[in-house]
Amino acid sequence: MGAGILLRAVQEPVFMMQHPPIINDRPIATTALEYTFYQWGFTAWAFYTIFAIVIGHYLFKRSKKVLPSSAFSAVESVFASKKHQNILLKCIDILAILTTVFGLVAAIGLGTTQIEGGLHHLFQFDFGTNGTISILFIISIVAFLSVFKGVHKGIKLISTWNIYITIALLFFVFVQGDMIAIITQFVTSLYYYIIDFIPLSLALGTYNPGEQFLTDWTYYYWAFWLAWAPFTGIFIARISKGRTLRELIIGVLLVPSLGTFFWFTVFGESAFQIIHTLSNYSGEFDNVFSSIFIFLENYPFQGMINMITILLLISFLVTSLDSAIFVLSMFTDHGKQNPSKKHRILWSIILTIFAIGILLLGNIREDIDVLIAMQKLLIITSLPFSLFMVIMILLFIKDFKKEEDTIVTK
Repeated sequence: MGAGILLRAVQEPVFMMQHPPIINDRPIATTALEYTFYQWGFTAWAFYTIFAIVIGHYLFKRSKKVLPSSAFSAVESVFASKKHQNILLKCIDILAILTTVFGLVAAIGLGTTQIEGGLHHLFQFDFGTNGTISILFIISIVAFLSVFKGVHKGIKLISTWNIYITIALLFFVFVQGDMIAIITQFVTSLYYYIIDFIPLSLALGTYNPGEQFLTDWTYYYWAFWLAWAPFTGIFIARISKGRTLRELIIGVLLVPSLGTFFWFTVFGESAFQIIHTLSNYSGEFDNVFSSIFIFLENYPFQGMINMITILLLISFLVTSLDSAIFVLSMFTDHGKQNPSKKHRILWSIILTIFAIGILLLGNIREDIDVLIAMQKLLIITSLPFSLFMVIMILLFIKDFKKEEDTIVTK
């Protein structure tokens, strides 16, 4: 999510403004931000929240292992055969591992390509495939050191750094823009997003942007959130011991969503204002890999701010990779909450090799956009998991209600 909001901070709102997905009587900038909110808002965090609630319940109240299949513990009441139960649960764990790996590699591939694009823009030098792979190696080494230190001594420290620098960058842009216009736009877009959420989600009537747009944007985003749901949900559950369900929902669903909405409003509205002041805008913000860097050139200390942005992007990718390594290690080390360092080393190597392989394949086969292919593969692997998630929710509600009735009876 961190690397994504940097990647799309300017490009996506501007794209939505220039190519409105839906037509209505509202200002085009408001519709653009409303749709950006929709892509990055409650839907994404709801996937994570649901999985975190279910896995957290079985992990801490039922003492289950840290495995995706633990979220389907209530399947025991459906299948009488222990053999059939084990087969289904194993399939769920394998599918979760595959979707996590594909989602992570796609994110790392996009992120490292953006870093290379930013460096190329700043220094006017083509670092090429070797440069991109070198960046990936640096990210992998730092992520390995972080995950080797553990949750509190490694992962938490880098995550905290990310939040502080992100807030500082957000504040830097906010105070130099039209703050009244930004706040007004934030409130207006948020209001329309909330009242339009259901018709947008169902693509009803005038809220249907068309099959091509849904495939390129909405379905792809949904696939990404689903692919990351087991990993992110389990990680959230793992660090949320002692929280109430209310605290978990507020902390995971509402706070990050509102923060993301304000982020896109600050950068999006500021980009709209820059475009309006230009006598001849020629698509400077169209490139997803360089738009944020071109945007920041309109502010003081552009060189320093752009370098901080690159470091922040690297840091975000490190936290994506180190937490994924940690969670995948839990998956393969019999669901232990603190997996062995042997498993952490193994997954560090596997993910690095896989990511480098994808980048090399993209360089060798220039006629094929490998990252786009990864995105399509992500949608395919996420589809069965979406069905599993519906079953998981129904089983959990049934099991939770049964437990509640038992407590009331006692």
